[in-house]
Amino acid sequence: MDDWIDYYDSTHTIYVSKLHRDVHFQVIAADIVGFIPSPGATVLDYSCGEALSAGDVAAACGKLILAEPAPGVRGRLTARFASNPKIAVRSLDELDRQHDQSVDLAVMISVAQYMTPAELGAALALMRRILRPGGKLVLGDILHPDIGAATDVIALLKLAARNDFLTDALWGLARTALSDYWQLRQSIGLQRYSDSEIVAKLQAAGFAATRAPENVGHNPARMTFVATRNG
Repeated sequence: MDDWIDYYDSTHTIYVSKLHRDVHFQVIAADIVGFIPSPGATVLDYSCGEALSAGDVAAACGKLILAEPAPGVRGRLTARFASNPKIAVRSLDELDRQHDQSVDLAVMISVAQYMTPAELGAALALMRRILRPGGKLVLGDILHPDIGAATDVIALLKLAARNDFLTDALWGLARTALSDYWQLRQSIGLQRYSDSEIVAKLQAAGFAATRAPENVGHNPARMTFVATRNG
């Protein structure tokens, strides 16, 4: 995961425009809000990225923990949300000190594909420890082995058409084809899981899990799983 952390901590080109970036985080935030169980809930966003719309999530819960491994991104999060008393920014290492059974909802959106299976297993064990009994983990944007990069392109173009940045998307795709992102994607690859593989990993970590009817985010070809902490 370290190479991907370094990439996201750099001046990268994964978003084709500022509007694309903003829309992406707005969609993610709105979907997360839909899973919040109560206005007083404690929510953890694991490997949250820039989380530009985290204020919307915080407004719908009691406390929002933004956990981010990239130090540069984490610094921007701290500055951006310094005035919001509901939001706490943490490193992933700091989550090891999070109290047991202190979180009502944890989300990991578009994270699993960048982790080795062992890293994902360790993260799921952490989620089980800090979630309250009956607390939920939303594991979203999972890549299926049978879905290729062309599907990601189509999903981006549809999002761009709906939000008036189609021209930027076309130019951005051309740039991205030559970018560090695609070089990393080709050299390291992205982890992909079938439905049964993800459910098995979640069950092994102490969760009861089902696939959600729709994926979190803009790409309907990817998968989201909702897991409830057993015991």
